[in-house]
Amino acid sequence: MALPPPADDQPYCSVSALEAGHIYLNMKMFIDNAASEETIRTPSLSFLLQHSVNKKKFVFDLGIRKDWENSPPKAVEWMRTVYKVDIPQDVSDSLAKGGLSPRDIDTVCISHIHFDHSGHAPLFGHSEFIVGGDTRQLLEPGIYPHNPNSFFSADILPPERTRFLGDELHWQPIGPFPRAYDLYGDGSLYIIDAPGHLSGHINLLARTSPDGAWIYLAADTAHHWNLVNGSSVIACGHPGHLHDTAHMDKELAEKMINRVREVMKVPRVKVILAHDKPWYDENKDKDAFFPGKINSL
Repeated sequence: MALPPPADDQPYCSVSALEAGHIYLNMKMFIDNAASEETIRTPSLSFLLQHSVNKKKFVFDLGIRKDWENSPPKAVEWMRTVYKVDIPQDVSDSLAKGGLSPRDIDTVCISHIHFDHSGHAPLFGHSEFIVGGDTRQLLEPGIYPHNPNSFFSADILPPERTRFLGDELHWQPIGPFPRAYDLYGDGSLYIIDAPGHLSGHINLLARTSPDGAWIYLAADTAHHWNLVNGSSVIACGHPGHLHDTAHMDKELAEKMINRVREVMKVPRVKVILAHDKPWYDENKDKDAFFPGKINSL
C-alpha cells in the first residue's frame, strides 16, 4: 500500500484550508451509535492547493454559497428543515484574506455536487472546473428551473469550462486506491475516484513536500471519524436521507472508508474530512487556514 517515492526535484503542493460555511448535522443520520438526536455545527471545508513549480492555483470544493436562499427550492427546503447552514465567510471571502480573488484560481475541483460542496460556480468565471465523470448522471434528468424538483441549478457547473473525468483518462492504482489520475503528470496531485457517497464523488491525494509527505482530502467519504476508526458503522433508515443511508451506495461507501483507513497507515499521510469538526476546532484561526498553510507531516 506504499505511495510513490519522490523523484529528484519532486514538485509538490502547499495546501491551505478555506472557511466555506457551516452545516448542522444530526449524527443519528451518519453513525449507528450516535448518543442523541443532537445536531452539531460542522465545517464544510474547502482547500487551496498551490503547485510548487507551475504555480497553478487549485481549489477543492466551494462549500456553501453565501446567498443560499437563491438555491433551487428543493435545496432551500432542505437547508431550512434538514441541514441548516451558517455562512459567516465563503470561499471568496477566505481567498481575499490572502490577497486572492476567484479570478486568480486556475482550477476548481468539486468533490461532488451536493449544495454544501458546490458553492456558487458563477463567482469563478475564469476557472476550469473538474468533476467526476458520473456527475453527468445527476444532471441528465434535468436541472432547475427546467426541472422544478431538482436540487441542482442550471449554473452549478459552467458547461464550456467543465471537465468530466471519465474512463477516457489514464487511471492508475495508487496505494489502496484502484483509480487515481495524476492531474499534472508529475506525481504532485492525484484525483481519486471515490465511489459510494454520490455519483461522481472524488477525493484528492496531494504530495505536500519534496521528501515524501502527503495529505488526503476525503470529502464526504466519511462524515465522522468514528466511521474511519471503526467505532461506528454507517447509519441506516433515517427519514432525513434521500437514500436509506447518507450514501447513494452503502457497500461502495464502506469500501472507500476502508481504503482511507489503509492510507492512514502509510507514514506521513494526513487525512482531513470535509466536515472534520475535530480538525477544525483544533486549527480554526491558526496558520492552517489561508494565507497560512497546513504543515506537512
